[in-house]
Amino acid sequence: MNKDSLIELKNPEPFIDDPITEILRNGAKKLLAGALELEIAGFLSQYADLKDDQGV
Repeated sequence: MNKDSLIELKNPEPFIDDPITEILRNGAKKLLAGALELEIAGFLSQYADLKDDQGV
């Protein structure tokens, strides 16, 4: 029994590029970049005291 269902997807609304959206987008990028930097710094600090075979 082969029964395919085809669902038509609606097209999303066209993207509106206005100054407020741009400000929000830039703010979100800065927040995400800052959070990522903190996450990386925390991860690296966990292993800061580890050395390889050459002591580096």
